[in-house]
Amino acid sequence: MVQPEEPRKEAVYEPSQKVHISVRMGQEEVDNNITPPFSWRKLWLFTGPGLLMSIAFLDPGNVEGNLQAGAIAGYSLLWLLLWATVMGLLVQLLSARVGVATGRHLAELCREEYPTWAGRLLWLMIELALIGADIQEVVGSAIAIKILSNGVLPLWAGVVITAADCFIFLFLENYGVRKLEALFAILIATMTISFAWMFGKTKPNGSELAIGVFVPKLSSKTIQQAVGVVGCIIMPHNVFLHSALVQSREVDRRKVGIVREALNYFSIESAVALAISFMINLFVTAVFAKAFYGTKIADDIGLRNAGQYLQDKYGGGRSSILYAWAIGLLVAGQSSTITGTYAGQFIMGGFLNLRMKKWIRALITRSCAIIPTLAVALIFDTSQDALDVLSEWLNVLQSVQIPFAVIPLLFLVSKGNLMGVYKIGLTLKVVSWLVAALVIAMNGYLIQDFFSSKVKGVALTCMVSVVTAGYVAFILYLLARGFNLTCKPTG
Repeated sequence: MVQPEEPRKEAVYEPSQKVHISVRMGQEEVDNNITPPFSWRKLWLFTGPGLLMSIAFLDPGNVEGNLQAGAIAGYSLLWLLLWATVMGLLVQLLSARVGVATGRHLAELCREEYPTWAGRLLWLMIELALIGADIQEVVGSAIAIKILSNGVLPLWAGVVITAADCFIFLFLENYGVRKLEALFAILIATMTISFAWMFGKTKPNGSELAIGVFVPKLSSKTIQQAVGVVGCIIMPHNVFLHSALVQSREVDRRKVGIVREALNYFSIESAVALAISFMINLFVTAVFAKAFYGTKIADDIGLRNAGQYLQDKYGGGRSSILYAWAIGLLVAGQSSTITGTYAGQFIMGGFLNLRMKKWIRALITRSCAIIPTLAVALIFDTSQDALDVLSEWLNVLQSVQIPFAVIPLLFLVSKGNLMGVYKIGLTLKVVSWLVAALVIAMNGYLIQDFFSSKVKGVALTCMVSVVTAGYVAFILYLLARGFNLTCKPTG
């Protein structure tokens, strides 16, 4: 039974900015359960949220993970990149399903479904993940700006520029969400051209690339890179973001057929967007596999020096491949900081039920990331090793927070008295939990491996042990609470 639509407590977009999907109703008016026939025009009108969502699959953290996988493991992990993208698509489609079916985004639902203390703790965990991702994104942009300015602008100046132009881009939303989505389409196209040009310049081996995509292969020497490839695909804040973005389209939730139509179109556009993101990530992995796999410097490559290594190998002076790399990295960083700001607004507003102007909320969420990022840039601008260590810690931070996005999502999308006829069936539920368990387990391995090598001394070990115990206890609480929620009668 479809539950009546509850009044919205917080508008995701201003009503004037929502995209109206005009539908010619014929027989569909007679039976609300009939899904209207496929229309290319309506698919075009629904296209947009998937583009913004896919940016999280292309941020500097992903770029760094891909270049390291290529340099250390060659083409052998491309199959894992493909299936990680498929797993990421599944999680994002479930997020979109929650947003379309309920008319509320994931942060709002978590505030309503969990006790206040648990909701606040969830918000803190996701906020920390967002800040960590934002630091990587802004630092990536700053590195690109430093390259494009021939070193004139230091990292801290790039951070300031990124912080300022993020608000300029957000100002464009006042002219309509479709124009903002068009801007993101241009940014993704620019990224594609830049990395595709590098792919053509380096000429990776086609047969080895095909084998890497379609033939699973994993060795003990590349397990850390494999875990990194999977771990950086599912970003905790992006799971929350997608459930909000899909609400930019007006959908009559009183009609089952119309809701199912919207879910179909969002599934298609999300799949296409993530297919493009997979190709871009493949380009990056293949370029560094061709250039540095099996070399002595493979273990030393990161965002901080990747451009310099490419320049040294493929051209003297300020080579074109260096600028192509910098442009692609800049676009990846700039676009992901914008979507990060969006996610921050929805997450803070949803969990805390704040009612304030969007620019004020954006200023608050942006400051939470920019202030620590500026400190990082000032301290580590000349310390490349320190930046590498920082990047490792930020990747671990992302991995730690994944359960706090995936577990609530899977329980909410299975809850009958919330989702009604749109709750997922048994088969999809089993597949989703298997994917979640795999992702959490692989990230757990990464976390354990990291702390076993980095945490030394009795005091630090005791502190980490206490924090770990609390962390595991909260995950067990979320699981127990979730089973209780989904076992309630649908009414």
